[in-house]
Amino acid sequence: MATATETTNFSTENVKHKAGEAASNMADKAKQAAGTFGSKASEAASNVADKAKQAASAVGQKAEDAAHAVGSGIKSFGETIRQKGPQEGVLGSATSSVAGCLESSGQYLEQGGLQGIGEDMTNLIRRNPIPAILVGVGLGFLLARVTMRR
Repeated sequence: MATATETTNFSTENVKHKAGEAASNMADKAKQAAGTFGSKASEAASNVADKAKQAASAVGQKAEDAAHAVGSGIKSFGETIRQKGPQEGVLGSATSSVAGCLESSGQYLEQGGLQGIGEDMTNLIRRNPIPAILVGVGLGFLLARVTMRR
C-alpha cells in the first residue's frame, strides 16, 4: 500500500508534469501565433509596397503621357506658325526658324518623352562631368541667394 508521502510525491510529480505540458503547449501556441502574426504583417507590408509601386507607375505613366501630349501640341503650334506666318523676307525667315525650332522640339518631346530627356541628360553629364558639377554648384548658389532674401 502507498504511503501518504508517496501519494504526495506522485501527485506533485503529476502536477509538475501537467504544468510542464501546459507550458509547452502555451509556448507552441505562442510560437504559432507569432508566426501567423509575422506572416500577416509581412503580407500586409508586401501589399502596401505593391500598391505604392502601382501608384508610382500610374503617376509616371500619366506624366509620360502628358509629356507626349505637350510635345504634340508644340509640334502642331510650330506647324501652325509656319502655315500662317509670312513666307518671304526677314520676317518670313524668322518665322520659318521659330517654326522649325518648335517643330523639332515638339517632335523630340513627343517621341522621347521624359524618359528620353532623362537619358539625354545622363549622357550629357557623363560626357561633361566638370561643367555639369559647375552648373550644379552655380544653380545651388543662386537658389541659396534667392531663399536667403525672403
